[in-house]
Amino acid sequence: MDLEFLTQIIMIIGIDIILGGDNAIVIALACRNLPVAKRNKAIVLGTALAIIVRVCLTIMAVTLLMIPYLQLIGGLFLLYIAYNLLTEEGDDMNKIRGGTTTFQAVRTIVLADIVMGFDNVLAVAGASGGKIILVIFGLLISIPIIIWGSKIILKIMERFPVVIYIGAAILALTAGKMIANEERIKPLLETIHYSNYIIPSFAIMFVLLAGWLKKTSTKNA
Repeated sequence: MDLEFLTQIIMIIGIDIILGGDNAIVIALACRNLPVAKRNKAIVLGTALAIIVRVCLTIMAVTLLMIPYLQLIGGLFLLYIAYNLLTEEGDDMNKIRGGTTTFQAVRTIVLADIVMGFDNVLAVAGASGGKIILVIFGLLISIPIIIWGSKIILKIMERFPVVIYIGAAILALTAGKMIANEERIKPLLETIHYSNYIIPSFAIMFVLLAGWLKKTSTKNA
């Protein structure tokens, strides 16, 4: 296993840990009105269907990112997602309706995952470098994270805010690599020495600094 492959695996796991947190809350809220006996069934079925849908969407995203300039556009959008991770005040999760039947709960889980999981899909597609096996591996890793680990991770984030900055840095690194790997601008980037390292490093510094300045200005307002 080469260093690049190992780095991609670590990045995908990191992305799943950071961006998978909200999914556990969605699952809990979607199933809160079900009888206890039906909750586990709805959680397992809803999560399984959501993962299958997400695998399909991520494979589509990997394919789409091969279209000219979409790596650049995707990288810039991922920078925006990383910035939002640092500056967002949090969504009103209570707006998610709890289902009264297993079907309703499963439908809510899948639909919410499609809407909320776009950042995860784009980030994993970028971090995978076009390797479908890494996409599938990353999403399989996300299953236990979503079902068992996300609430713990959310509590860690609340207690140690620096973890959020680490997550934003991982996303910014992925965005920088996507931009640097855009085929249409590679001739331009080749004129810059070590551009493959400079662009991801600049992306990390930009996101962390912009996010910190935004949070600081909000607190002082």
